[in-house]
Amino acid sequence: MTTINSNVANIHELSLEHAQKGDKFESKGLRVGHLLGAKDLGYSYDVVPPGKSACPFHNHRAEEEMFFIVKGSGTLRYGTETRKIREGDVICCPTGGPETAHQIINDSDSDLAYLSVSTMMPAEVCEYPDSKKVGAYGGDLKHMTRVNHAVDYWTDEEV
Repeated sequence: MTTINSNVANIHELSLEHAQKGDKFESKGLRVGHLLGAKDLGYSYDVVPPGKSACPFHNHRAEEEMFFIVKGSGTLRYGTETRKIREGDVICCPTGGPETAHQIINDSDSDLAYLSVSTMMPAEVCEYPDSKKVGAYGGDLKHMTRVNHAVDYWTDEEV
């Protein structure tokens, strides 16, 4: 295969996998960035069925995200606001606190499909305002906890 062909994928030819399935969250998708040789950006394609969302309401402290709505319509939660979104919309989700928290919800009667692009930082902190959780990610570290489970910097250290 030539280099140019290995850098191109067609979303209609991807073998999508179930990311999760439940009462509120469900999607089929695929992280395609690494398949294409991406180094600094992550690319994902997700299809969300009616009445579901692919992920919880969250914000990023290190990674910026962009979403392009390929097919369908839904609602974007962003900070304290909501708005309708539809095919062709481009959505910017910069880094920040709860004011940049975001979630795409398929409240229509047909599938909602979108392409997401994100910066791939070596370390990331995500906050989940609805469930009061915080996640820290970096290398092999993947840690999720509740916001109110904080300990002092010096706890269990010999001082």
